[in-house]
Amino acid sequence: MQSSARTTLPTHEVLNQPPERGDCDPWATDIALQEHVATSGGQTKPLEDYGATLGRAEMREAGRDANRYPPELKLFDRGGRRLDEVRFHPSYHRVMEASQSAGYAAIAWEGQPGGHVTHAAMMYLASQVEPGHCCPMTMTYAAIPALAANEELSAIWRPRLMARSYDPSTRPITEKQSATLGMAMTEKQGGSDVRANTTIATRDGDHWRLKGHKWFCSAPMCDGFLTLAQAPGGLTCFLLPRWLDGERNAIHLMRLKDKLGNRSNASSEVEYHDALAYQLGDEGAGVRTIIEMVHHTRLDTALAPAGLMRAALAEAHHWVSHRSAFQRRLIDQPLMRSVLADLVLDWEGALALGLRVAQAFDNGNEEERAFARIGVALAKFLANKRCPVVVVEAMEILGGMGYVDDTPLPMLYREAPLNGIWEGSGNVICLDILRSLARDPMAAEALRAELRAGLGIDRRYDAALKEYEDRWPSLPPEAEARWFAERGALLLTASLLLRRSPAAVSDAFIATRIAGESGRISGSISAGDVSGILARLGTAP
Repeated sequence: MQSSARTTLPTHEVLNQPPERGDCDPWATDIALQEHVATSGGQTKPLEDYGATLGRAEMREAGRDANRYPPELKLFDRGGRRLDEVRFHPSYHRVMEASQSAGYAAIAWEGQPGGHVTHAAMMYLASQVEPGHCCPMTMTYAAIPALAANEELSAIWRPRLMARSYDPSTRPITEKQSATLGMAMTEKQGGSDVRANTTIATRDGDHWRLKGHKWFCSAPMCDGFLTLAQAPGGLTCFLLPRWLDGERNAIHLMRLKDKLGNRSNASSEVEYHDALAYQLGDEGAGVRTIIEMVHHTRLDTALAPAGLMRAALAEAHHWVSHRSAFQRRLIDQPLMRSVLADLVLDWEGALALGLRVAQAFDNGNEEERAFARIGVALAKFLANKRCPVVVVEAMEILGGMGYVDDTPLPMLYREAPLNGIWEGSGNVICLDILRSLARDPMAAEALRAELRAGLGIDRRYDAALKEYEDRWPSLPPEAEARWFAERGALLLTASLLLRRSPAAVSDAFIATRIAGESGRISGSISAGDVSGILARLGTAP
């Protein structure tokens, strides 16, 4: 892309500055993504089209503007009538429209092979351009299977959630062709312990009235929400529409959260003032009903950090390819190459594992469903622990410019911790892993089979897996849950890379993450086939 900016200034000439990236298709430039999507059975054409849309310079600028101009809460109109609305910058609606039209929320449920892999890859691509809008898009995708618990509600909502159009208007669902659906579970006193919720549900004819609060309700302009409340029979799941026929439901927005990152996406505190709601699933089975939605949102929280890492590495790679220091391009300097290569291993490992889990979501047999249950937790845990480290190192590669909001790095840095918190922080995920393995022998067997599929290729991996299985022939004590989860996730990633990635990547991953031939700081690795690893980044524009 040619720049019209002047380089000859009155006091100096601007030299040694990388060019603007211009149009940069995140699908077409990502060799590793293309290969892992193909291996996992995803659909290529929708991703080609979506990547081309997201890659336009004006779309990336829209992503920046959506974060630069965050949403605003408007509680009342000029006459004092209650609105409970959030107003967004037009750029936010632009990226929402692009993702909804591409099938981000719908493609997994349209009956075509590889739907979940394709959806997961879309999430990965979208998070590189504007991660905030991924929240309502992901919740909409994940709500669709949960609606199966009520056929009547599903018949009304499912076609609108799957529509490939975007309608942000504030009106009843029956007057709209498309819709989004959110989730609100957390209360002040309970956090992740939703069984401590105090919101009360009282039956009112064929529906219910909810009275209480939710401490976190993201994307409050969704057309409805799945939420939990205490009914006479116990904690129950409900669908709470934002609009009723002719009037707003009694959902009061109290304030918007002033968050570290994810600025484009409104996160709110809400109160239910006898708000009308419809029962979803059996009374008293609220957790069992809504966990279907949580399970699918966790898939996206495993892919989002891979996307953020890719975006950070793309910026760093562009910088070092066009900037010189001490008479050499940065990309040609051995230590810089070691740092970049080490970061590539984290990124491609997260991508490979995330898409393998998405493949298990697609496959209908019982063994694959069991692997999806345990694999998604392991993928989410490891990817989100590595993501902030990778983004910080990428910032450091750019030096001072990496700390300036003229580049995407500060936004990526603020976003990096989020998916490690959303849908279960690290400890919650590790305890879930232990519970799943204890309660579900098929999940344990599916994990063991996937780990053993990598045997016979690399002796270091074989020895490490034996050591892992010898140390924990059954489940570890709770105090060792993180160690168990981290090691298991690393071995699972290594098994996949051995079978699905170039030898340069798998060999270095095993050497540094499995065999211990590295320090705890990025770039503290032996040389290996650095050129082969860096080739995974593609060619910098």
